[in-house]
Amino acid sequence: MMRVMTFAIVFVALIGVTFMLRSRPASMELTAATAAMPSLLELHAVAGVDKLPQQEMEDQSLVYPTVEKR
Repeated sequence: MMRVMTFAIVFVALIGVTFMLRSRPASMELTAATAAMPSLLELHAVAGVDKLPQQEMEDQSLVYPTVEKR
């Protein structure tokens, strides 16, 4: 009798889990309209990046410290 009860509880739990996984609410599903990100070119066009002035930067990638003299 105990085995039948255990089997019934496990069976009902599996059916419940299966039902919960199959019936997701519409708010959890991702649609193409809500999950779509604009491209990087579109973001730059909206922000007006091409209107910014050019910025000159000094390349210091090969600057080594000098040896200290004692």
